[in-house]
Amino acid sequence: MVGGVVLEEKGRRVPQGEEEAGRVHRHVHAGPVADPLSTVPDAVYRLDAEGRFTYVNAAAAALLDRPVHDLVGQDSLECFPEARGTVLEERYRAALADGGTRTVTFFYRPRDRWYEARVFPGSAGLTVFLRDVDEEHRAQAARTEEIAQLTAVLDGLPSPTVLLDANGRIVSANRRWLAASEIVRRAGYRAAAVGDDYLEVFALSVEGEDREAIVRGVGELLAGGPGVADRAFTRDYAHALGSEHSWFRIQAARVEPSGRVVVTHIDITERVRNQQALAWQANHDDLTGLPNRSRLLELIGDALAEPDGRAALLFLDLDGFKTVNDSLGHAVGDELLRQVGARLAEQVRPGDSVGRLGGDQFLVLARDCDTSEAAALAFRLQTSFTRPFQAAGISVPLSVSIGVAAAQPGVRQAHQLLSDADTAAYAAKGAGRDRIHLFSPGLRDAARWRLEVANRLRDGAVDQFVVHYQPVVRVDTGEVDGVEALLRWQHPDRGLLSPDAFLSVAEETGQLIPITRWLLGETTRQAAQWAADGLPLRMSVNISARHFSAETLVRDVRVALHDSGLPAEWLVLELTETSVAEDPTRAEDQLSVLRNSGVRVAIDDFGTGWSSLAQLLALPIGTLKIDRSLLTAAARLAAGGSGPVLAAIVSLARTLGIRSVAEGVETAEHLQMVRDAGCDLAQGYLLGRPMPAGEVPRWASRVRAAGGDSCALALQGQSC
Repeated sequence: MVGGVVLEEKGRRVPQGEEEAGRVHRHVHAGPVADPLSTVPDAVYRLDAEGRFTYVNAAAAALLDRPVHDLVGQDSLECFPEARGTVLEERYRAALADGGTRTVTFFYRPRDRWYEARVFPGSAGLTVFLRDVDEEHRAQAARTEEIAQLTAVLDGLPSPTVLLDANGRIVSANRRWLAASEIVRRAGYRAAAVGDDYLEVFALSVEGEDREAIVRGVGELLAGGPGVADRAFTRDYAHALGSEHSWFRIQAARVEPSGRVVVTHIDITERVRNQQALAWQANHDDLTGLPNRSRLLELIGDALAEPDGRAALLFLDLDGFKTVNDSLGHAVGDELLRQVGARLAEQVRPGDSVGRLGGDQFLVLARDCDTSEAAALAFRLQTSFTRPFQAAGISVPLSVSIGVAAAQPGVRQAHQLLSDADTAAYAAKGAGRDRIHLFSPGLRDAARWRLEVANRLRDGAVDQFVVHYQPVVRVDTGEVDGVEALLRWQHPDRGLLSPDAFLSVAEETGQLIPITRWLLGETTRQAAQWAADGLPLRMSVNISARHFSAETLVRDVRVALHDSGLPAEWLVLELTETSVAEDPTRAEDQLSVLRNSGVRVAIDDFGTGWSSLAQLLALPIGTLKIDRSLLTAAARLAAGGSGPVLAAIVSLARTLGIRSVAEGVETAEHLQMVRDAGCDLAQGYLLGRPMPAGEVPRWASRVRAAGGDSCALALQGQSC
């Protein structure tokens, strides 16, 4: 500011309105004519080369507060001292020197207002056009101050932020935005800068629905309208910078009354990646990386929702994997599971999905597939297991049981199809190792029965259990040696059920050991009661492999013997070859403790398992029970010489000091074969059927009445 003039130079760019000013300039220099400018509101005056007024219109005279006739011919700087030594005077001289127009804005203190001066040189001097721009200037100053204040606020924000004017152009950007823009430019991309149309540049870096939503949302804020000032716009979007992908949350709000819009871009990349990781973990198996149960159900549902709904499930259950896992360790087991998942993925068709349900169970979703095609796929998967797996330098053979279920008409529930495949796999598992089983509606009834059994066992079905006892007799004398305890379930709706109907479910649901514990208590109590009544009988009780793995067998037997008072010598624990073979070392340790206490041990169903003779000989066995299948085969093939097979087994047992028991003696022919082979003991329907506890004393009385020879009684057709 010099004197009463505050100057702002606008440069040499001619502003809008110059054409009008030029017409005034030409008119003033055109010569003496009627003055049409005497009444215009803008001040116009002309200076000669020495700076004297040669023309002054009424508005200019009023501005300088002197009559026109006092100004014409006078030195302009004398009449307008506020301009002396200022840029305005310098612009006068520059315009005269180079013939170029000049524009300058100044504050005229006597009037307390802002004016814009445009200087036009001519052959006779200068024409100066003064326009009152006070309101415009003050408004611009207010806007500038507002922007400065907002910029200071924006600089304090932790995220890149810009301020847009009502037209959507960037008028300010904070430091974070500038830093981010520099990174974008260095990567070879265009970054929105001050002066750019924000939405125009922004649209280049965002695609699809995100771009449409953001352009629409920010555009509505810029356009204004009812309620716009009271709401903000928020949208998460993905941003690609070369191969790098980031995610941002845009938040925009309108600033009233200026109509400007503040737009902030919050980097949510880490949050999104964490969410993606969590979502991936929620839908995939940690060990194999395959889809997990919840994700598989989604995929199955999507496949069933297709118009044709053609899909099939293959439920794969590894055979004997628990034994492999326990013997080789969980680290090797985990590696094998990963390899199984990878091998299955190699074998399926394009578009099929492989997942892991958990444990040693996998699932294959075959899309656009019927039963025959699914069966072919199952066979291919099964065949792929003929090649052993390699883990920790060990070659590990594995086999798999597969249940196949194709979507049936009307089945649109993923859970139902999965249940059908599971049911088929259960049937395959029950049929033996390395089997494929196709689902049929009848299997669903069996599955419902298993569920009912599981629920009843959990709710206390043990109260409905009863024990039947089948006599075991000496072959040479026919005397009663003992009984085998056979568990039965007195089902309220289905009547008396054999163990085959419920023990497998009890094993699966963890109820087998409690049931066996109950059976030990009940049978030892009953044997002690018979002994007290003068009927001493050895009590044989079947024990499962689960009892060995739980390592509670010794304790449970001791508790039963203690509570009942039965001498240990009168209890026989029967084990199958298979149950012993699952973990022979653990079985040997526990059985040795029991044998040393007096409890006898018997191998049941000998001839049906696949254990080695060396394993059996390592156990403290006192009795060998020959399975009925050998006796039946011997009778059928007697002409082929099967008798010597029985004799060889009996001879081996006698050599080892082990008693032999022939099971399944149902005919006189069977009994004679057993006698010829030299068996010590026998049991079967011919000699005595399983009977409730109350009938055992009556049966024993009939035997005593017949001279104590149950075999003779049986041959007379009087057996129970």
